Amino acid sequence: MRRLFVICALALGLLALAATLFLALADDPSYLAKEAVALGRYQKYDALIRQASQRYGVAPELIKAVVWRESRFQPHKVGTQGERGLMQITENAAADWALAEKIETFVPTDLFDAKVNIEAGTWYLKRALTHWAAKDNPVPFALAEYNAGRTRVKKWVKNSGQGETANAGDLQTAMDFPMTKSYINAIVARHEFYVERGEFR
Repeated sequence: MRRLFVICALALGLLALAATLFLALADDPSYLAKEAVALGRYQKYDALIRQASQRYGVAPELIKAVVWRESRFQPHKVGTQGERGLMQITENAAADWALAEKIETFVPTDLFDAKVNIEAGTWYLKRALTHWAAKDNPVPFALAEYNAGRTRVKKWVKNSGQGETANAGDLQTAMDFPMTKSYINAIVARHEFYVERGEFR
């Protein structure tokens, strides 16, 4: 009996050591630890993300990075301004999506449905990416719009002193919302992390 206990203790010790080494060598040990504790929640919506990616032409890694930043994969999250679901969609953005997609039966509580939320959020993100497509890197512009609204992004572009030639660096410099800067940086970094990890291969 004692021998079995020693073997089990050694096995657990080796597993703990292996997990510690894995996390220490990982690019983002904090994320990996949270992902492990989430018991599959971080991958639960990958199929829906892939479908929305194919439908709207937005990289699935970018969509997932937005979901991660907005809700940490919690489909029933409600934001401080009434944003709902995985991608934290406002009622106005959802109404625009429903109108564009000719969904006459849409009601705001539908945003707690993961499929509806990811489709509406991806549509909104694609609209922003399309609007800023002529920029050197449309992603920061689109994420700024997603977070702070198009009117504010246009103001930042104007205040950059570069006008319509403003690039992503000019936008970051002109931005007077530290939270939006942090938001963009976090999503861009997570997007790169997902790409490097081969999240959707």
